[in-house]
Amino acid sequence: MPAAPAYTVAVRALCEFAARRGDLDHRFTPSPTADEGMAGHQAVARRRGPGYRAEVPLQGGYKQLLVRGRADGIDDARELLEEIKTFRGPLEQMPPNHRELHWAQAKVYAWLHCAATGAAACNVGLVYFDIDRQAEAPALVERFTAEALQRFFAQLCECFLLWAESEMRHRTLRDAALRALTFAHGTFRVGQRELAEAVFVAARRGRCVMAQAPTGIGKTIGTIFPLLKAMPEQALDKLFFLTAKGSGRAVVFDALRAMRGEDEPAPRLRVIELVARDKACEHPDKACHGESCPLAQGFYDRLPQARSDAVQAPGPLSAESLREIARRHRVCPYYLGQELARWCDVIVGDYNHYFDVSALLFALTQANGWRVAVLVDEAHNLVDRARACYTAALEPPIFDAARRAAPPALKKALARLLRVWNALGREDDAAYRVLSALPARFDKAVRAVIDATGTLLASSPQALDAAVMDFYFALLHFVRLHEVFDEAHSLLDVTRAAPARRGSRRPSRPSVCLRNVIPAPFVKPRLAAARTAILFSATLTPMQYYAETLGVPADAARLDVPSPYSADQLAVRIVPTLSTRYGDRPATVLPIAHVIARQLRRQRGNYLAFFSSHDYMEQAADAFIACYPDEAAWRQQRRMDECERAAFLERFVAGGHGIGFAVLGGVFAEGIDLPGTRLIGAFITTLGLPQVNPVNEALRQRLDRAFGAGFEYVYLYPGLRKVVQAAGRVLRSPTDVGSIHLIDGRFCRPAVRQLLPSWWRVEVVASAGAPGA
Repeated sequence: MPAAPAYTVAVRALCEFAARRGDLDHRFTPSPTADEGMAGHQAVARRRGPGYRAEVPLQGGYKQLLVRGRADGIDDARELLEEIKTFRGPLEQMPPNHRELHWAQAKVYAWLHCAATGAAACNVGLVYFDIDRQAEAPALVERFTAEALQRFFAQLCECFLLWAESEMRHRTLRDAALRALTFAHGTFRVGQRELAEAVFVAARRGRCVMAQAPTGIGKTIGTIFPLLKAMPEQALDKLFFLTAKGSGRAVVFDALRAMRGEDEPAPRLRVIELVARDKACEHPDKACHGESCPLAQGFYDRLPQARSDAVQAPGPLSAESLREIARRHRVCPYYLGQELARWCDVIVGDYNHYFDVSALLFALTQANGWRVAVLVDEAHNLVDRARACYTAALEPPIFDAARRAAPPALKKALARLLRVWNALGREDDAAYRVLSALPARFDKAVRAVIDATGTLLASSPQALDAAVMDFYFALLHFVRLHEVFDEAHSLLDVTRAAPARRGSRRPSRPSVCLRNVIPAPFVKPRLAAARTAILFSATLTPMQYYAETLGVPADAARLDVPSPYSADQLAVRIVPTLSTRYGDRPATVLPIAHVIARQLRRQRGNYLAFFSSHDYMEQAADAFIACYPDEAAWRQQRRMDECERAAFLERFVAGGHGIGFAVLGGVFAEGIDLPGTRLIGAFITTLGLPQVNPVNEALRQRLDRAFGAGFEYVYLYPGLRKVVQAAGRVLRSPTDVGSIHLIDGRFCRPAVRQLLPSWWRVEVVASAGAPGA
């Protein structure tokens, strides 16, 4: 008896691996989103006869392979199997290797259908559906015998089989190593075991977890380790570790390196770091096709060897090591990384890689039926980042730049958009207003620019300036979100810029924004697609806020890990005599300087002082330096690069003495680690509440309508989260001690105090005068 198939592969994955040849070519893109594609498929199916079957599951074996997928449509009466592809732009500009890949998928489905039904032949049709025009191109239909389809199927499977055998060996070794994996540090820290157990149980039960765990207990390794242990038992294919900032990725690699045993060089994991396209691109001045970029020319012909070398490389595939492999094989590092995400066990990337509208990892999970675990690091950032993913704005400066750089073929469409855009600005002279719907003329003009640009892009991509491309992508994103716009989760607003100078009129053309308010409808299906999703942070208070805005499942476990620190380790003092409200700030800079100086003289060491804005910080720093010139002081500069940030942090030497001035919510308010005596205290001179402006007030009204807590969701919770994050810079290890000064009388309010960590012992102090006064 032949052995049962042991390796499962999706039809699309099989064809992309074995049937793709030639250049990397993105002239015929961007393609429709997954949601648009699904809607297009449904539109085609509705046009067929009553006997037409859509989304037909099919599968078949070949040696050790099990190939499965869903055929787009089957018409039994006509012996016809259809493969439906949605597109936008001129179909005649589709690269030949794209169409060859589509035929390959159609023929594989046709063989699986013949094998299941015993049919001797099958009509195979390629249906191209224009997503913008909602129209089908003339169908391409060929008739194939079952014998010919079987030969084609076998040819692809043979090409994939060696790789599949290698993947099966890798999976077996990986799972064996993970079963034997022991905790890197021998014993768990206080609170770390509780976190790890909750994560492991969630993976076993297929649940989501929201975990608030204090800084210093080792949250990264405390979440990764139990999921690695769960991978063999739960047959997990992938672990996605998603960060809000690139700096968080180094911690992940450190944790994975720490889990290597003495006799085992690594736990047989393939780990890859995904980065943004602009950070990976070797030729940013060239278009992504073989006639422009040398790394796109013959990309799919050189990909197999590059892929093979990459999966055998020792250690994690960081962005730099991936770039080195790509250079060696003369392929694009960005698209090599996207290919390798299919074959790696742990993928470290940005939130966008899973939660964005066109997220790679979510799309692959759906297409391949993966069982995945999703770790969301510093999950308090996900609300704002998800809102950004599902927000689209059309800004006049970007339009103006595109208009100046546009070739003649685009001038007419851009001129029409300019007219309707100006007319939108003339409808109301208000600086800000919310619309119930986008004017039909505006929508039509936007789509006309998209069509004209897509046509030109397909035929002459070199003719398009970067400014034109930037505006084109902005339009595409806007249209995609407009198609799913709903006042239940988003706002449509227009904002007129302030006058260029006093006495002049406001510009006639406003910004037009589809502004997401509640990301839950978009995030929820992505959380549901995972076997388990772990959202963890040191600041997830109150959890109900994050659960409601992100669409966390109702049965999600909620864990609040007790702090390993005692109240004796952190002196928390409120200075109630000062107000840092906007109008009161000028009068506070000198008293704040005195508060800082008094503490520096009471206890020598390194401190950070956080302010609500850069201007406020500059005023306070100037006042402190003028009053206390003998004290070491340094400050955060606007738009600091990596070297400048590192230089700022290097001032915090162990046993040193001085004060660094920074902005609350900025790069030095979270995600930095200054343990021991590198930092012994912080001054927080604001509640961190977002600015009261028309946009935030519109958000407040919408959230008040949805949850009855608009002020809290827009202002109070985000502001106090920043405060607690900044305070968390002080204690970084179990033996650290330090102090926090909260400078504003509003910190005494019960509604504010309850959002501060429960283990803090807060003292209210009276004096804000000069030292010795």
